[in-house]
Amino acid sequence: MELHEAIRRRAMVRNFSTDPVDRAVIDRIVRAALRSPTAGNTRGTAWVVLEGADQTSAYWAATTDDDWRNEHAEWAAGLMGAPVVALAYTSPEAYVARYAEPDKADPLLGAQVDHWPIPYWYGDAAFGVMSMLLGAVDAGLGACVLGNFRGETELARSLGVPPPWRLFGTVVLGWPLTPTRQSRSLDRDTPAVSARIHRGSW
Repeated sequence: MELHEAIRRRAMVRNFSTDPVDRAVIDRIVRAALRSPTAGNTRGTAWVVLEGADQTSAYWAATTDDDWRNEHAEWAAGLMGAPVVALAYTSPEAYVARYAEPDKADPLLGAQVDHWPIPYWYGDAAFGVMSMLLGAVDAGLGACVLGNFRGETELARSLGVPPPWRLFGTVVLGWPLTPTRQSRSLDRDTPAVSARIHRGSW
């Protein structure tokens, strides 16, 4: 698919078929995400890919509870039926170590994780997520990004993720079903392009 068409068609899907996705398709999408930009060539991002209900259930069990499932009952089932859950992990310590090396040492970047003014590790993780979203469109799949709000420690323990790695977010993948429930956020007014693109000055 042509790049600009994939960007135009990208949208969050919240209603998925339980039909499996071919492993080769998933591998192609995840490998493309690894080609996204990485500050200092640190490559401090990684993915945990869960396929099928036996694996994806670990994610939902750790990150949701009865209150969440009841509050979002109108679309939770369609979302949780997705056959693939891809977890975007990043290692802040890897970036601190990389930017302490002679060719990258910079006093403006902290020697500790909480000293960095702009955490590069989150930017790199976001680049990978965006690559995965566009890869999903290209493959004819639906995708949805979920934030990291609860259960990170329990999930990491159940999946064997080592402590330095942090869960940035989750990409849920699968074959979209119609209708798919749209976010209430889409009811918000869309700012004019001129309010968001400034040339020469603000």
